[in-house]
Amino acid sequence: MEQQLKVFLTVAELKHFSLAAEKLHMTQPGVSQHVRQLERMLDATLLERSNRKVTLTKAGEIVYAHAKEIVRLQERMRHLVEDLSGTPSGPLSIGASYTFGEYVLPHLAAPFVRLYPHIEPAIQIGNTTQIAALVAGRQLDVGIVEGQVNQEGLTAEPLARDELLVILASGHPLAGEERLTARQLEEQMWIVREEGSGTRAMADRLFEELGIAPRRMAFGSTQLIKESVEAGLGVSLLSAWTIQKELALGTVKALPVEGWAGERPFWLIRRASAYSTMAMELFGSYVKAEAPRLRSNDFHPLADGGWGRD
Repeated sequence: MEQQLKVFLTVAELKHFSLAAEKLHMTQPGVSQHVRQLERMLDATLLERSNRKVTLTKAGEIVYAHAKEIVRLQERMRHLVEDLSGTPSGPLSIGASYTFGEYVLPHLAAPFVRLYPHIEPAIQIGNTTQIAALVAGRQLDVGIVEGQVNQEGLTAEPLARDELLVILASGHPLAGEERLTARQLEEQMWIVREEGSGTRAMADRLFEELGIAPRRMAFGSTQLIKESVEAGLGVSLLSAWTIQKELALGTVKALPVEGWAGERPFWLIRRASAYSTMAMELFGSYVKAEAPRLRSNDFHPLADGGWGRD
């Protein structure tokens, strides 16, 4: 049944028998036969077939969700058994929220891969809420997020401190101030991240603690926010990790806020399960040891024309 499930998942994801056959290095009749066998075993039609594509039936949607879980558990079982040989190997799916995933994780993943060349990491980026849901749903092995996670079935450990800074364009009228007041901040147009983002949660916390309710617009990309601030569209609150290049180039200015110190931890989240692969354990131990040593200014964006570490 394992082969039938894998073939069915491939057809369902590609929505085409011939594309599935090409990916699986099988003939199209062979792919169709595996799907028909699965349908006979379950006594249900799983796919609606047409000349252009295939779609899941209601029964197919149920089987698809459970088949993904079954295949993941089979792979996990195989790698747990392989771990008994003492050689860490196999896939490792890592999720990270945008700040950590795009600006910090690459500098941790590269030496980790050199240490354990038989481990095959795959990284997925999303906001804190999305990554927590994927870890809880067993679609990711581990996650690193910037917002507090209180979700049943997950454990969360603090990794490193993250400094949040108010930024504005270098030509902004307030750029010459030594620090910003609550009144000055309330008068600005704020560019914030979308709901579910850990950075958005910190901006909301800033507004609440200062007792202000400024105008705001939400963008789903840190890069878009930085470019909008540079263009003078408004001000924002971002991690110090994300703005090193802009600070070095002098296109933005970061200023402290009177009466507020923005700091938060990055969190390592995992399922509260007794079963984890050697790859998962090694990665968890590695980032817990290395992440606290990193500072945002460890990485210089202008060195050798790109990012580099001292």
